[in-house]
Amino acid sequence: MKLGIVGLPNVGKSTLFNAITGTANAQAANYPFCTIEPNTGIVAVPDERLDKLCEIWDPDKKTPAVVEFTDIAGLVKGASQGAGLGNKFLGHIRECDAIVHVVRCFDDDNITHVVEDATKAVPVDPDGDIECIDLELILSDLEMVQNRIAKMMKTAKGGNKEAKAELAWLEPLASHLEEGKSARTFDFDETDDDQKLVLKEMGLLSRKPIIYACNMDDDGVADPEANDYYKLVKARADVENAEVIPICAKTEEELSELDEEERIEFMEDLGITESGLNKLIKASYSLLGLISFLTDGKKECRAWTIKKGTKAPQAAGKIHSDFERGFIRAQVCNFDELMECGGKMSEVKARGLYRSEGKEYVVKDGDIIEFLFNV
Repeated sequence: MKLGIVGLPNVGKSTLFNAITGTANAQAANYPFCTIEPNTGIVAVPDERLDKLCEIWDPDKKTPAVVEFTDIAGLVKGASQGAGLGNKFLGHIRECDAIVHVVRCFDDDNITHVVEDATKAVPVDPDGDIECIDLELILSDLEMVQNRIAKMMKTAKGGNKEAKAELAWLEPLASHLEEGKSARTFDFDETDDDQKLVLKEMGLLSRKPIIYACNMDDDGVADPEANDYYKLVKARADVENAEVIPICAKTEEELSELDEEERIEFMEDLGITESGLNKLIKASYSLLGLISFLTDGKKECRAWTIKKGTKAPQAAGKIHSDFERGFIRAQVCNFDELMECGGKMSEVKARGLYRSEGKEYVVKDGDIIEFLFNV
């Protein structure tokens, strides 16, 4: 699963990427298009449950769940028509499963704010910035939908029922996009498998799930609700049912360079209990509809990534295909149950909380599982 970090030039995308990956692979500079080829990093998903299991077992190996982030160069107005190498950058977004939209929510005369003309600075305007990026994604989608409509119209003239059925929702979708509304806010038929197939083929940019990362200064992060820029983004996100994470990309980059003790002390000085980075990574994992189940033992404690709604045999297949093929049953307790029993599996069993589950069992987030199989 891959998330693309997008936004206008100079809003802090590459700085945030550096913080996320704990590296300096992405060049962070105060000029547009300093990132042309996307930088990609694999990062661990913070999971206190896995940390606790490792405390209990002191395993030889700890393996967390991971998410992939891609730093995509800054888009500008007119990107859908190729401005600022926009077509190339839009293509990079198309390859991502979801979007982290970095929005500048701080004032600094030393950092140029660019919307359309790379030589012309404009005032910080989070609402306008979001509209600018959204419009480019919508225009790109509209062109794709219109091309699809033209193709289906030719097919429908021959009496093709499937083409007519497709036009019945493609045409309203085109009208929706023409009004400047994202595909995320269109009422698709989630029960229509044919529609789902077409949507997967088109890969609409403005339909991708999104998180808004409000890049703020330290004062803003400490009290985001008092920041007028943040409130503008939050109001917009609420309409889309999207999440907003307040973050100071520069501070997060500095935090990523510290050891654990220094990091905790620095966060205490800032008045925060959890880094914005951890919040963003967790929110990104959730945004993609992912959960973790856990396996534990002296050899390894590990978090395994699955989609919500995955049944036990398919979860077993994440470990090894033989586990799914020869699945017998799953021995399960949830992490919360283990903690209620003082972290002792003997107590879990004594209370009857250690369960045998079959092929229809839907794995829950935080389940600790031992799979029994025979091949």
